[in-house]
Amino acid sequence: MLTADLTLTRILNHLQKGLFAKKNKIKYLLNLSDPEEINQLFKAAQNVRTRYFGNKIFLYGFLYFSTHCRNECRFCQYQSSNKTLLRYRKTKSQILAAAREMADAGAHLIDLTMGEDPELYSKGEFGFKHFVDMVKTVQKEIRLPVMISPGSLPDKILADLADTGVSWYACYQETHNRDLYKHLRCGQSFKKRLAKKQLAKSLGMLIEEGILTGVGETDDDLADSIIWMRDFSVDQARVMTFVPQAGTPMEKNIPQDSLKERIIIAVMRLILPDVLIPASLDVDGLGGLKARLDAGANVVTSIVPPDKGLAGVANNSLDIEDSRRTLDHILPVLKTCGLKPALPEEYQAWTGTRQKTLNKLSCKERKVC
Repeated sequence: MLTADLTLTRILNHLQKGLFAKKNKIKYLLNLSDPEEINQLFKAAQNVRTRYFGNKIFLYGFLYFSTHCRNECRFCQYQSSNKTLLRYRKTKSQILAAAREMADAGAHLIDLTMGEDPELYSKGEFGFKHFVDMVKTVQKEIRLPVMISPGSLPDKILADLADTGVSWYACYQETHNRDLYKHLRCGQSFKKRLAKKQLAKSLGMLIEEGILTGVGETDDDLADSIIWMRDFSVDQARVMTFVPQAGTPMEKNIPQDSLKERIIIAVMRLILPDVLIPASLDVDGLGGLKARLDAGANVVTSIVPPDKGLAGVANNSLDIEDSRRTLDHILPVLKTCGLKPALPEEYQAWTGTRQKTLNKLSCKERKVC
């Protein structure tokens, strides 16, 4: 036990200095099981977060504006063949009203998310005209940074959105194990999804990558994903625990608790010290927020206003209509953790600096050639 303690202390001290970690060290941390050692990991992650971000937390409004999807992802309740789910498409006026409410409440970013809606995708580039117009309108009227999470968009549409000044593109791989990816994202090209992120990055967008845990991955797979995110220089790195969904092929999977997710958050904070790492409200709701912040997260995501008929992802209705995904409930949790919300201009300064740094990098350095 003494040797293990010394090894952990040495690794954590090494990473807190911002030094490089090989895969075996990352796997060692991911495999921790002793509560005292995990607590050491979390404390180290908090120290690194404080060094790079102080005690400031960023806040994201989440707007899932279409729950229709053409894909058959085995893990997702919005998969095309799931007939148990009521779906919706929000109008531009409904989207604007929800985005305005999020902005007025203090959100720093509006995350515009949809499935790969066949109403848009079936028409090719032409089908996205209204989507691009909607995004432009949100940017003009809300005046906050925007993230788009619409799937594998056509290249021209990605370029058009970059031209409008969209700050972020989120397109999750879920895993970087190609066999597991094929099992999870049936019929979708692994390379094509990577290429969309590469294109968006080359167009000057910031990139969020996301992985799932509890879907059959190994610590080796998780370490590979974290290394991929480091090598690609992602700007935001997300992990979420898989929640089995009724009406899907994985509905009978035994769910795992959130501990592994929190360990991954902490390891990502140590390996990716200067990136944004979300604490999502989608898995455990407000009750799971403090634990994720204690693991080193510095963004609260999936803030959703009530009474708008909006859904979440992992748990489509959790804590939404009883207003527990609002700033009024989130801010006291931040205070309990010794944290506080950043000012909107602080978030915009961070994204602006990050984009300037990105634009100065050569194509080779950005790993998009």
